[in-house]
Amino acid sequence: MCGNNMSVPLLAEAVVSGTEKETAAVIFLHGLGDSGHGWADTLTEIQLPYVKFICPHAPQIPVTLNMKATMPAWFDLMGLSPDSPEDEAGIKRAAESIKAIIEHEAKNGIPPHRIILGGFSQGGALALYTALTSQHQLAGVVALSCWLPLHKTFPSASNASKNLPILQCHGEMDFMIPCQFGAMTAEKLKSIVDKSMINFKTYPGLSHCSSPQVQ
Repeated sequence: MCGNNMSVPLLAEAVVSGTEKETAAVIFLHGLGDSGHGWADTLTEIQLPYVKFICPHAPQIPVTLNMKATMPAWFDLMGLSPDSPEDEAGIKRAAESIKAIIEHEAKNGIPPHRIILGGFSQGGALALYTALTSQHQLAGVVALSCWLPLHKTFPSASNASKNLPILQCHGEMDFMIPCQFGAMTAEKLKSIVDKSMINFKTYPGLSHCSSPQVQ
C-alpha cells in the first residue's frame, strides 16, 4: 500500500487486507459494539485478486440507547424506530470520516467507481447514507440488516447517481431492526436512485445477524 494512512484517522487503525496491486476496494462497516476484526475475517473468505478489503473500527462514544454506555459506535442511537430522534451531527461527521477513506484510496490509485461501500446494522446505515451523499459515483452499496439514516431529508440530500447499485439483505426474523424497516428503506431508496438498481433480499428464519446465505 502507498500513501500516508495517518492522515486518515479511521485508516490508521483499520483492518486492511489485499495485495500490492489492488485495483478495487471494499470498505465494510461493522455494527454497534463490534469492531472491524470480525468482518475482516469473514471477508477474507471471499478474498478476490486485486481487491483490497478495508474494515475500520468505529470510535468509542456514549450511546443513548444503551443507557449512555461507552462502546464502538459510528454515531449515537436514541432509538430503533423510524420516528426516533437521530444524531444528525454524528451521522454527518461519521459519513465524512468514511468519505475521507474513499478520497485516500482514490488518491492512491483506486477510483471511486471501483469502490464498494458496505456494512451491517448501524454500519450498513452509515454505508447507505455515505454513498448517497458522496460526490463520487461508487461501484455499489451492500446494506445488511439496516435502515437509511435521516431518511426525511432524502431525496434532496442525495448527491448519488441514479445508477448506484444497492443490495439490501435482511433477516425476516430480525426483531432488533425489523424486516419491515428494511422494506420501508427499499421503498424510500426507489425515490432516490433508479428502481432497477435496488435489490432487496430477505431470508426466512434469519435474525439480526449474518449467515453464509447472505455472504
